[in-house]
Amino acid sequence: MALTLYVDTARWRAHQKQIQDQFPGLIPVCKGNGYGFGHERLCEEATRMGADILAVGTTYEASSIKDWFGGDLLVLTPFRRGEDPVPLPDRVIRSVASLDGVRGLVGARVVIECMSSMRRHGISEQDLGQLHAAIEDVRLEGFALHLPLDRPDGSDAVEEVIGWMDRLRAARLPLHTMFVSHLRAAELARLQQQFPQTRFRARIGTRLWLGDHEATEYRGAVLDVTRVAKGDRFGYRQQKAASDGWLVVVAGGTSHGVGLEAPKALHGVMPRAKGVARAGLATVNRNLSPFVWAGKQRWFAEPPHMQVSILFVPADAPEPKVGDELVAHLRHTTTQFDRVLDA
Repeated sequence: MALTLYVDTARWRAHQKQIQDQFPGLIPVCKGNGYGFGHERLCEEATRMGADILAVGTTYEASSIKDWFGGDLLVLTPFRRGEDPVPLPDRVIRSVASLDGVRGLVGARVVIECMSSMRRHGISEQDLGQLHAAIEDVRLEGFALHLPLDRPDGSDAVEEVIGWMDRLRAARLPLHTMFVSHLRAAELARLQQQFPQTRFRARIGTRLWLGDHEATEYRGAVLDVTRVAKGDRFGYRQQKAASDGWLVVVAGGTSHGVGLEAPKALHGVMPRAKGVARAGLATVNRNLSPFVWAGKQRWFAEPPHMQVSILFVPADAPEPKVGDELVAHLRHTTTQFDRVLDA
């Protein structure tokens, strides 16, 4: 009786192969909760794909993953002086986003992040004059650009990369490898055609692991079903049942990420209106659960518990039975499953 991640393995891997074909030399990303699959599973998949580098989020992740992946590990969080020392093997490559960071990594393998229109971190054009001397003391693996997902101003991602290529070339810095994120396959091909002497390597996580929504599905098992009549009190807060129906205890609670939601970027009137409606219902303790029964998302009877959720299923719906599984619409990057089953 568990919250289970079902994986249509053949379909999932077919999607991975499609992405690999579109992005030759891609670097899989394995960070956070491993996109819902876990670090160990993604390390196995990256190895099976023949990846020579795996990108991870932090040095702590690199430390835990190093025994599961035999290739190089690229840490995406930039090095800062004074950070906690984490023992790591020589096959770990550090990202660095400042001149001071480069100078603090003498002898290390580094990828230098350039400031993109993301405005998150990276060296600036003004740093390039001093960078030439600084890189003599490190083993430079290449430069990197982390690009935005959306471009409402109509700007061109390829032109942004070309702009940095021109700046780096003008500063007589090596252009043998560029690490890029969030480019389309056609955009990557344009760059590779224009700069045949440079190897462009796409770092891809979400599109690689989660690009085929039909390949995976979460389901929570029904643990108990109790019939209630309108007005019956139940639960920690002794609320009253709004109508006749069933209280359904299902596997999956806050420790799994059920009921927890990361903020989303909403576009358009309808999504914003739905968000306002959901917030209004929450003020009267009406919260829609991610669990689906008989074709409908069902309401939480009360806020989810640590490992289970209690749903209210009205009497006009079929009665769930212990052992049934309810499909759950959960966000992969915030969910922890009890088990994973390959189809």
